[in-house]
Amino acid sequence: MAGCPTERKARVVFTPSGRRGAFSCGTPLLEAAWRIGVDVASICGGRGLCGRCRVVCSTGSFPKHGIVSSPEHLSPPGAVESRFGERNRPLAPDHRLSCQATIEGDLLIDVPPESQVHRQVVRKAVDSRPIRLDPVVRLHFVDVPPADLEVAGSDLTRLLDALYAQWGLRPTFPAALLTDLQGLLRAGGWSVTVAVHQDAEVLAVWPGFKASIYGLAIDVGSTTIAAHLCDLGSGDVLCSNGMMNPQIRFGEDLMSRVSYAMMHPEGSSELTREVRRAVNELVASTTAEAGVAPEEVISLAFVCNPIMHHLLLGISPVELGGAPFALAAQDSVHLPARDLGVEVNPGAVAYALPCIAGHVGADTAGVVLCEQPHRSAAVTLLVDIGTNAEVVLGSDARLLACSSPTGPAFEGAQVSSGQRAAPGAIERVRIDPVTLDTRIRVIGSKLWSDEAGFSEALPAQGVTGICGSGIIEAIVEMWLAGILTSDGVIDGEARRSPRLVRDGRTYSFAIVGDRIMVTQTDVRQIQLAKAALRAGIELLMDRLEVASVDRIRLAGAFGSHIDVRYAMALGMIPDCALDAVSAVGNAAGHGARIALLNKGSRREIESVVKGVEKVETATEPKFQQYFVDAMAIPHGPDDMARRATLFPGRVTRVAHTATQRPSRARRRRSKPGTAPPRASKSR
Repeated sequence: MAGCPTERKARVVFTPSGRRGAFSCGTPLLEAAWRIGVDVASICGGRGLCGRCRVVCSTGSFPKHGIVSSPEHLSPPGAVESRFGERNRPLAPDHRLSCQATIEGDLLIDVPPESQVHRQVVRKAVDSRPIRLDPVVRLHFVDVPPADLEVAGSDLTRLLDALYAQWGLRPTFPAALLTDLQGLLRAGGWSVTVAVHQDAEVLAVWPGFKASIYGLAIDVGSTTIAAHLCDLGSGDVLCSNGMMNPQIRFGEDLMSRVSYAMMHPEGSSELTREVRRAVNELVASTTAEAGVAPEEVISLAFVCNPIMHHLLLGISPVELGGAPFALAAQDSVHLPARDLGVEVNPGAVAYALPCIAGHVGADTAGVVLCEQPHRSAAVTLLVDIGTNAEVVLGSDARLLACSSPTGPAFEGAQVSSGQRAAPGAIERVRIDPVTLDTRIRVIGSKLWSDEAGFSEALPAQGVTGICGSGIIEAIVEMWLAGILTSDGVIDGEARRSPRLVRDGRTYSFAIVGDRIMVTQTDVRQIQLAKAALRAGIELLMDRLEVASVDRIRLAGAFGSHIDVRYAMALGMIPDCALDAVSAVGNAAGHGARIALLNKGSRREIESVVKGVEKVETATEPKFQQYFVDAMAIPHGPDDMARRATLFPGRVTRVAHTATQRPSRARRRRSKPGTAPPRASKSR
């Protein structure tokens, strides 16, 4: 082994951070890294148990750094590293446990991502953004001096003293953990692993060495509840699961649930019990699928719309049922998970992201945290479409938010053959402009109906209905084929086809036989929904004084299914470069995951939310005007001309009953008797 002379110190460079320093021979590599601020992970505190401090020693001459590095410039592997290899798997060549290897010469040391305390965890989704791993709860392995007749002091005092001596921590210790402390210390041979929250409070104690603890990011929506189980040490998602919100039996939209709470003395408590029961079922199924005990879940992060937020916390939602839509609590909430009745580790902590306004909840805050519009100069439009559509518009200079009462049509409700996006639902529709024959694709199959094997590839249910993305495509295709006017009238006289079926004084269009039709009422429901959404967007654009947006992000399940060309053609969203429009899936759930894995992100979103300007569509005089303007399909002659860029060669004609949409400079007054869908305050 090539040692370093005692009269000089060895030079060590750590990558990828680039930090460097000079250290005396015999200095443990982990100690050297920590001394100069290199964030090498360790749970066991340098005892060679956890393997989190693994590093790679580079070999060769590195003129840039002025050193020659070699594995021989480290102390040879000893018994501790051999035992680690026997318990786990042998270390790869040039890999060492930095807590065991000591410096004996110049070195270039690479700290791999899995060994970094604040490593980047990449969200695998469109326009992915890394998460800097820094959870609020961390594990610390502690050797506690055994009880001794000659040394005064309690077991608790010895544990707390050891935590300070070995980790520099002086956390509080809850009385609830004292019952089992002595048994745990002795079961672990006077070594225990302690979970500490914010370096300030002990949450749990396990005997011996424990390598992993877990957290749950949970999105409580009005229709579904989704959970992501994460390893708090690595940031990995071990399992994602979802279930229907059982509160649906009290009403599909949230206003029905608020009404239930108003009309029944115990209604609010009953709704709270239902959502908490569902959360526990989801926790149990998700942990079981991942092979993790619920007691190992120590941290939770929640995002919810305002009404679900209140019900989860046990707060009556009645005040959110009418103006001024007052929130009982708007700021983020920190509390023991047991206060929510969640059956995880008794010491687990829960965090709920802040709400933005009475109509715009913590789920929207999660979308903002995920997509970061406040960190970009580009004007970004975020749209989370549900029974209500939450809309955020702005940039690093200014953010505005509102909620538009779109109604449930985009989710398939109030549509004659409509259903939620589930296997068997039509999600794609194409109409031949000459013959009016249709081609469809359903959820659960990748084949189109005119492709060989379509029938065999269908889900067991067959073709069951049409979901929101399917009805939108059908309506745009009908307009492109010239059988739907820009006022939204199905023109049965325009073409002769058995697919155009007279229905009293109106016509319907047959998508699949006579089972799945697009009726005149269906078209009206979609017009009302898209007009409400677009009116909210127009309102925010006028407030922000912008005529266009730079990028658009569509969040939620609906946003994941929709083809953005059709959303733009219908007029749901303003024109934007197609490559700047994308679906971001369950962005609210991803936001909850960020808050779970990075404590700094909590402070960030709390600060951002305080600066968001809230626009109340229910009381904004211009909303009705914009709503009426947005009823046309598309919005007017200029918009129709732009459709040619979305569907080259497909725009057949300007329908003879087209409603002319005025420019921004001369908005017309509302038509009497036309109103947006009823607000329902749901995701």
